[in-house]
Amino acid sequence: MTDEKEKLNMRPVDKLAKFTLTAIVLSIICAICWYFREALIYIIIAAVVSLVGNPIMQLLKKVKIKGKSAPSAMLTILTQLFIFLLFSAVVTQVIPVIYSIIETVSVNLNSSTLDTAFRSFSNPIKDLNDWLIATFPSLGEGFRVEKYTFEYLMKSLDFTSISSVIGSVASFLMNMGIGIFSVTFISFFFIKDEKLFINIISAMVPDSFEKKVKDAISDIQNLLSRYFVGLLVEVGAVALLNFIGLLVFAKLGVGPALGIAFLAGMLNVIPYVGPWIGAAIGTGLGLVLKFSAVSAAGGSMNFLSVTLILVAVFVVTQLIDNFLLQPYIYSTSIKASPLEIFIVLIIAGHLGGILGMLIAIPTYTVIRVIASKFFPNVKAIRRLTRNDAEKEQKK
Repeated sequence: MTDEKEKLNMRPVDKLAKFTLTAIVLSIICAICWYFREALIYIIIAAVVSLVGNPIMQLLKKVKIKGKSAPSAMLTILTQLFIFLLFSAVVTQVIPVIYSIIETVSVNLNSSTLDTAFRSFSNPIKDLNDWLIATFPSLGEGFRVEKYTFEYLMKSLDFTSISSVIGSVASFLMNMGIGIFSVTFISFFFIKDEKLFINIISAMVPDSFEKKVKDAISDIQNLLSRYFVGLLVEVGAVALLNFIGLLVFAKLGVGPALGIAFLAGMLNVIPYVGPWIGAAIGTGLGLVLKFSAVSAAGGSMNFLSVTLILVAVFVVTQLIDNFLLQPYIYSTSIKASPLEIFIVLIIAGHLGGILGMLIAIPTYTVIRVIASKFFPNVKAIRRLTRNDAEKEQKK
């Protein structure tokens, strides 16, 4: 009551001064964050790694030898090692499939199969050239679309910039090495002490807001941890379903099927757009592998039937993901309705493209929790978070 009376008794000049001071402080904070954005990005990535690692850490703590669990530092190292091995497994399964495709094509395709493939592509190009000349006579009889395409590509490539490209690659590798070390080092302490992040943030806010901030951060950590773990489960499930379909129905072989399945599973992280990109790339890679294998054996391949099989594999997997996996992960893990998530993703995609869609759900989760803790009396926020409040009251 005292605070409300003070607010009512404040003069307009005092309100303006308070508003100006708040704006200046926020501007300084934003400027500092922008100046140290690289360090801030490392901290955010480390926080995400810790959100994935905390459930693993809790499971390891339950393993006890003679009634005692291992030291926290050792359990943290094991958790980070598990995450690193999981990431390495994905990378080592995606890269070899690209290499195997290049190797298979270079080894199995002889001059006759290359000639057949060239003719299969040259006929449509010839028809395209004839159509363009007939439609646009000003192009001339000697117009060739492949010739102008090649010349355009040659003009676009600046071969004098090769040295700068090499320098950029070296700089990128060095920065990536620094980033990996920084993220590993910071995430070690975040995983080892799960309350460290809460203590750091709460130390920067006034005492009157400390309890709300701690509650908000605790809820955010819980929701985002469930979301990222659920996302990993979704990626693994999608990859497994694709692998079974590509191996059993498309008959691609264990190695190629595993690589393409992992690639499609990773792209599935991008909401709505990612599955289509993964299906397109997976179908293209599958057709290349099948074509090279059949050509090497001296046979022929029905492109339409193979394409339909590959597309069917990805479509069926995506239907299972849409109707079984995503509703559980997106709705249950962050306690938001599917329509709510869909609207957020559309807005994020319009504002930030694919990157915006990638960070949309975690960002919305953070905003949603902060709004529910600090602005519970706003009607729109109260309606959006009504189910969460009811669940907390039941507890």
